[in-house]
Amino acid sequence: MKHHATPVIHRATGQGMTEYIVIVALVAVAAISVYQFFGQTIRNQTAGIAQELSGRSATAAITAAQTAADATSAEGTRRKGLATYGNDISR
Repeated sequence: MKHHATPVIHRATGQGMTEYIVIVALVAVAAISVYQFFGQTIRNQTAGIAQELSGRSATAAITAAQTAADATSAEGTRRKGLATYGNDISR
């Protein structure tokens, strides 16, 4: 009884696609983490830009963005481990 080996080409293509999906998933998780960490600062800066474009003063939004950036900076300098990790600053 002869056994014919399945072509390796099909398996290699599937492996490449799987690796691509894993890389895309890791990039997505990293992007979500960055947005979670800097989200409030980004939202305040975007609000300030929109207010300036509409001709209004964006002093309050700029101040809020600076406050959020300071809080993010303070959160980033804290020593954390898996047992004590809590990123509540951006929520």
